[in-house]
Amino acid sequence: MDVLSDAIAIMRSGRPRSARVAWRAPWGQRFPAVPGSAGFQVILQGSCRLVPPSGDPLVLGAGDVVFFPHGHGYGLADSPSTPLAEPACDPLEDAGLFVSDSAGHDGPLTVTLCGGYRLDPRHVHPLLRDLPETIHLPARPGRHPELRAAVDLLGNEVGDPRLGADTVVLALLDMLLLYILRAWFEERPAQESGAGWARALTDPAVSAALRAVHRDPAHPWTVQTLAAEAGLSRAAFSRRFTTLAGRPPLTYLTWWRLTIAAEFLRAGDAPLGEVAARVGYGSEFAFANAFKRQFGIAPGRYRRQSSIDSLREAAPGR
Repeated sequence: MDVLSDAIAIMRSGRPRSARVAWRAPWGQRFPAVPGSAGFQVILQGSCRLVPPSGDPLVLGAGDVVFFPHGHGYGLADSPSTPLAEPACDPLEDAGLFVSDSAGHDGPLTVTLCGGYRLDPRHVHPLLRDLPETIHLPARPGRHPELRAAVDLLGNEVGDPRLGADTVVLALLDMLLLYILRAWFEERPAQESGAGWARALTDPAVSAALRAVHRDPAHPWTVQTLAAEAGLSRAAFSRRFTTLAGRPPLTYLTWWRLTIAAEFLRAGDAPLGEVAARVGYGSEFAFANAFKRQFGIAPGRYRRQSSIDSLREAAPGR
């Protein structure tokens, strides 16, 4: 199984949002912090300056992609001297699936495509926690063609929606998130020699063990059997996995089993014993104890609370 795809699928909640905005200079906009979310900005036309959560402003040009994996606030403006207007709304709460808008005055044009994703903080994969607060993927000829294609398609659909646009935009937003993260994780190992999930996902031994865990989480894995998947001795594998992934292999296995169990509870009505078996627990009692240790709540109560939360998210105005 694909670890990155699994991680994104388990973290996502609700529907993403997107907006295409044509800005006429002078203009400046502050985008608020949205805890439990991740967002992006793509410059489709023109240029602007990003005011990140920390550090110096960054000049962005056409084709640049900026990703904010932890939902920190930031600002965009046509120039360093333009003040940032305060937001009128929370785009993840108040916007539709996609909108088009214009703002500013009568100066040079900049067109941006922004979007946001809701993330369940209980299920955030450690690979996302490894990411910096701002990821900048500058436009470079020949680099990440799939990402560029997804940006073009999404910009066209949001700017000129046609039949089936809702379905197309949803699919493209998911694709864009994966392409952004793929580009980041592919580039980082060449730049760093340390630990972290960028290295873990591209390390042949550790990634082989991760794929095995994600392919069959209910299998009675041991450090020895995972080491065999990785092609290393037990001791060498344990050290390598712990160094790169930030936790021992069986600790990660337990975390992943209970994380997907929570998704089974949220999305279905299978008996607790069946959920326990699907994630590798031999008894409902052992599963319930492990689940409560990780989430601080019994699995049955977690399921009931998730149903209430889903109804609230589906209520009008959400």
